[in-house]
Amino acid sequence: MVDSSRPHQDSPVGDSPANVTDVDLDDPAPREAISGGRTEPSLPDRGFLGHPAGLGTLFNAELWERFSYYGMRAILAYYLYDTATNGGLGVEQSIALAIVATYGASVYLLSVLGGWLADRVIGAFKATLFGGIVIMAGHIFLSVPAEAFSWLGIAVVALGTGLQKASVSSVVGQLYDPQDGRRDSGFSIFYMSINIGSFFSPFVVTFLKDRWGYHAGFSAAAIGMALGLIGMFLFRKKLRGAGSRPTNPLTREEIPGVVRLVGGSAVVIAAVFGISFAFSADNPTAIINGVTALSVITALGVFVTMFKSPKVTARERSHLQAYVPLWIGAVLFWMIFEQAASKMAAFAADRTDLGEVFGIGVSAEFFQSVNPLFIVLLAPVTAALWMKRAGRFPGTGAKFSIGVLLAGLSFVLLAYYSHLWPSGPTAPMWALASVFVIQTIGELCLSPVGISATSKLAPAAFTTQSMALWFLASAVGQSAAAQAIRLMEGMGDTTFFLTLGLITAGFSLVLMALTPWIARHIKDVDERVTTA
Repeated sequence: MVDSSRPHQDSPVGDSPANVTDVDLDDPAPREAISGGRTEPSLPDRGFLGHPAGLGTLFNAELWERFSYYGMRAILAYYLYDTATNGGLGVEQSIALAIVATYGASVYLLSVLGGWLADRVIGAFKATLFGGIVIMAGHIFLSVPAEAFSWLGIAVVALGTGLQKASVSSVVGQLYDPQDGRRDSGFSIFYMSINIGSFFSPFVVTFLKDRWGYHAGFSAAAIGMALGLIGMFLFRKKLRGAGSRPTNPLTREEIPGVVRLVGGSAVVIAAVFGISFAFSADNPTAIINGVTALSVITALGVFVTMFKSPKVTARERSHLQAYVPLWIGAVLFWMIFEQAASKMAAFAADRTDLGEVFGIGVSAEFFQSVNPLFIVLLAPVTAALWMKRAGRFPGTGAKFSIGVLLAGLSFVLLAYYSHLWPSGPTAPMWALASVFVIQTIGELCLSPVGISATSKLAPAAFTTQSMALWFLASAVGQSAAAQAIRLMEGMGDTTFFLTLGLITAGFSLVLMALTPWIARHIKDVDERVTTA
């Protein structure tokens, strides 16, 4: 939900497997190899705020896609565990919250596939367009008042978001020449669309939900996605071919290997879910366990493949060794941060005294807008700070440590609030809001440098796979959150928040102690990373 300083969940330049940064920009390759199909120069095009006109098309599309995603996310947990009388599904709360976390994990797990398809097969534009169509279909299913359609809708939205997530920012990057000085500014403008969509959607969706029920809220998400798709289709020519072709198209010689990989993956997926359904008490638990296992297996598989590959040099292997503790730190960070839509959402609804702000009644869903608001307010501050401190403390490892520490401390603080106001809606609104603000500061410390480090520490032969690792950190983190919610159900909120907070904060201290070791392993790239 951040602007150009946040390369995590919404993928700024360089984080997508389909991104043009997968190409050596210093190589005198044909222009279309860099631009993904666009051959016109970018400089004469100033049709949108001094930037290429296509940026306006993508700004509109991303605003509405994020509106639909975060609007649906704001009410999903409540819909799952609310009673049938109130229009919900009546799922046990702990299972419902674990399902929300598993849904988030699925999005990032599927984004690995989506990025590969965009990079190798269909191109970033088609991946963005087709993904949006699938997302809209999922929201339409959710708007139908029938339980079967609800579960189908959740799965379809996850599939569509995974297909699209890694691609839209890649198209933005392809609007510009590599040397175009407007590039960073263009991403700043583009990422404002994310903040606008994610900030306003909880208010709109909640308004409709409170008056006409949950399905009206999901309908708003479908309409928002439709508006984004209509704009993207009508004004697609303004993109001037950006993202129209794969940046690294699959060759005929590679097809047999891909077929074997797909077949092997299908066998593994079938085995994982077969075992999960055989040994789980119910279907929701089986799905939670299956997604968790796949996330971990996929991440381990990527790491092992990189470490054992003969294509990886000794220097690159040293970079990978330093990246491992950073990646684990990212897993723990997202484990806590992404509970905004699950455990923290439940705390907002069940434990917070919801009053008024400026005469306006506050709903539990409104807390989902705290993060994008403070991203807008604080991102320029942190960006200026990192620029001023470039080449000095804090470096890559220290920034990661600070971000992970803040995430851990936010849950320790939430545990204290839970102990202070142990039952009923008695906690003041500022208490939960302060937790969101602390996590936002942590995100600004960890996320931008994380994607920069991932990109720069990647072995040359594994650029796409390394970017997949960044997505998988969120998938594994949210899977861990789902398991914690499910397994710690009877321990109470105070114990839950304190346990996860202390584990995360404790690892941040380990990471800080490893900072000199990390710096030695990446000293040849750290200066570029810290100035990213």
